[in-house]
Amino acid sequence: MQGLISPLDGITPNDLRIKELLERLGKENPEEVILALNPSVEGEATSLYLSRLIKPLGIKVSRIAFGLPAGADLEYADEVTLARALEGRREIL
Repeated sequence: MQGLISPLDGITPNDLRIKELLERLGKENPEEVILALNPSVEGEATSLYLSRLIKPLGIKVSRIAFGLPAGADLEYADEVTLARALEGRREIL
């Protein structure tokens, strides 16, 4: 698939290669699809749309965590970035 759903820019699901993605998933039967899309409104919309299409196929759908880049100063992080970084946290073993 290429691109993001963006109604304001006139990009709908029909403009993307979602049909091809679903065909490939049907042939390859993966256990999980990991989405790595921009943390934008368009990325969120596209992730939700894809998740609703893929989950009924019995395939786990996950998304990479959002957070702070290495070396970033917490003082300059916004509230949403901090919240997402906490949501995507992993236990230290």
